[in-house]
Amino acid sequence: MSTTPSLKIHISYWSLLQEGDPMTEQGLRTHMSLIKEAGFQAYCGRVDAPKLKELLNEYGLRFGGAFDAGSVEQFAPKIAAFMAIDNGPINCQLADHDTPTDEAVALTIALMAEAKKQNAEVHLEVHRDTCTETPEKTAAIVAGCIKATGEAPRVNYDFSHPAVVKHLVPSNYIERLFDETNIPVFQQSTLWHMRPFNGHHCMIPITDGKGNFSPEYEDCRPFIRQALKYWLAGPRPNNELWVVPEQGTTVGYNLSCFPNVWQDTVALGKDIQQMWSELVA
Repeated sequence: MSTTPSLKIHISYWSLLQEGDPMTEQGLRTHMSLIKEAGFQAYCGRVDAPKLKELLNEYGLRFGGAFDAGSVEQFAPKIAAFMAIDNGPINCQLADHDTPTDEAVALTIALMAEAKKQNAEVHLEVHRDTCTETPEKTAAIVAGCIKATGEAPRVNYDFSHPAVVKHLVPSNYIERLFDETNIPVFQQSTLWHMRPFNGHHCMIPITDGKGNFSPEYEDCRPFIRQALKYWLAGPRPNNELWVVPEQGTTVGYNLSCFPNVWQDTVALGKDIQQMWSELVA
């Protein structure tokens, strides 16, 4: 492919909750202003946020949504609500940790069918407390979809969850998290939630709060670079990848000793941009 691929740094509202309340116009404006100021391109937030579409247009940002669902009936209206704002990649946290594999496969097939109907790039996310909670469950769902339809579903691999499930160490992040079965699926995605991790924490500090990368993040950087290399070596759908530098503020991910979450998110996003530029060059 000769055309230069495009990277969009896609910021989750979760990274900005300490900076403003996105369910107020001023808070949402703060979120978008900070994203624009940092040099990033896209926002992921609540579809019912006030004046969402107007503010996205004002700040020149793209939008991609995220939702959770447990039944087929939820798919169409939730996807449509996001598509009414923009047609960026959409993330779905599907079902529950104890959803049987056959049921999860059927739900995923229905989700992808509805996405295709609405011309939406919906991704099944690898995430805790969903049907993809472990690597084995994710692999079984992908295999089940291929067997039934001939196609793998779009998958958003948040590798932090399987890394913790398996208690990995930096020396085996790449070999244990990527293999010949999931690399092609990863390459077909247009969305990647990149939360740096280690084998014990789904989220690690990016910096030491003084402008230097943390040792834990330095350990994770080779994995991030290799993942980008894998994607760039694939079919590159749309020739564009949206990457979420996913640092967050709630649910125990953000430990009390971590630096400012938004500042760490900016550092992560800019480092991903730098790796991408080096690899594309």
